[in-house]
Amino acid sequence: MLIFDWDGTLCDSLARIVQCLQLAAADSGMSAPGRKQAQEIIGLGLDDVFEKLFPNSSTLQLKDLRDNYVQHFLREDAEPSPLYPGVEQTLEDLKNQGFVLAVATGKSRAGLDRVLAALGMADFFNSSRCADETASKPNPLMLQSLLEEQSLLPHQALMVGDTTFDMEMAQRSGMPRVAVSYGAHDLERLMTYDPIAHLDAFGDIRKYI
Repeated sequence: MLIFDWDGTLCDSLARIVQCLQLAAADSGMSAPGRKQAQEIIGLGLDDVFEKLFPNSSTLQLKDLRDNYVQHFLREDAEPSPLYPGVEQTLEDLKNQGFVLAVATGKSRAGLDRVLAALGMADFFNSSRCADETASKPNPLMLQSLLEEQSLLPHQALMVGDTTFDMEMAQRSGMPRVAVSYGAHDLERLMTYDPIAHLDAFGDIRKYI
């Protein structure tokens, strides 16, 4: 089984997420995070995102931030962010080779289902897990749940992601991992989690499979 993060690994959506986080903060009368600061938390579940960006906020303020973010993101994401170059064909090739394909993402279930439907990929992946139905990364519950569903052991799967949250989640699961260099977190940080390889372009995964 090949398990992929979504935002920053398969989908070129980082700039949109950062913009919506900044707009949500402005609407809530709070200081907007910079691009680098906002990218640091991409991959976490939405509640964890705002708790980390605005740690001194009240429960009411966090709810307001979350609501404002969702409104902005739904508006901006009416046309979904594109997949990175080479992703669609590479996934198609891997699927045709018989691999089980899965997604493990900090997105909500509603958010992932919406974007998969918009991209015509609703039935493409064999399995998926989201932060609001398991636990936010780097908790390994997403991966453990996917393994259990497919009756596989950790060494029979591979996690591919762009953040330290992805790498730590896989490491804690005893699962081999591949880092991508073009996403939210710097490659140097990802390499501290001992990935078996790193990708500068998604299609390069063929070299290591």
